[in-house]
Amino acid sequence: MRILNIIKYTGLIFLCATLFAGCSRNTPKTITIGEGKNKITITPGYQFILPQDRDTTVVIKTNMGDIKIKLFPEKAPKTVENFITHAKNGYYDNVIFHRVIEGFMIQGGDPLGTGYGGESIWGQPFEDEFSLDLFNYRGALSMANAGPNTNGSQFFIVQKKDLSDAEINFLQQRGYPKEIIELYKDHGGTPQLDFAHTVFGHVYEGMDVVDKIAATKTDKDDKPLEDVIIELITVSEGNK
Repeated sequence: MRILNIIKYTGLIFLCATLFAGCSRNTPKTITIGEGKNKITITPGYQFILPQDRDTTVVIKTNMGDIKIKLFPEKAPKTVENFITHAKNGYYDNVIFHRVIEGFMIQGGDPLGTGYGGESIWGQPFEDEFSLDLFNYRGALSMANAGPNTNGSQFFIVQKKDLSDAEINFLQQRGYPKEIIELYKDHGGTPQLDFAHTVFGHVYEGMDVVDKIAATKTDKDDKPLEDVIIELITVSEGNK
């Protein structure tokens, strides 16, 4: 599916005047793609803006170090509400990263530690929230799922550092803007997961910890041989 067709696919409406009002001086330049009714404005690099005082951030405290993440409630409000409510309620306390694949991602959020458990704060799966400003670059915090609109409590952090020529060709064939392709080249990531998994945050400090976790020895099911534990997740909601 070409990126210009994703608007119809996701049902997203981009209200540019609202979307970019009040952004800080380090906001990347916006670009316009498409024509006519498919014309949209996006901001490549949106998720790389460092957090400001008003932003929602979390610290995932693990037994291997801290991972600091900026969340995007303005892009994925229901997903962020689910995540921070679970965090505040202690749902993620002492939960392990149960699936770790070096050169891909680290996954946690299942209180059973099996990959088959966990639920949303509403007790049932909830819908995906996709944005053309958020992609599965290295450092992205995204929802794990079992297919479209099956989000619960599990999440992953993208760890992949580099893109292959085949993956770059994939982006070009899908009609990704060159600015986004360049960001993938610069940062790495997993573009094959775009618009299949909701991106709702991005690591701004602690990727060394993510890399350390990714490098742990695992069994045949990609589960670390020694538990990598989320001790707790603290939440800061800025000026709210």
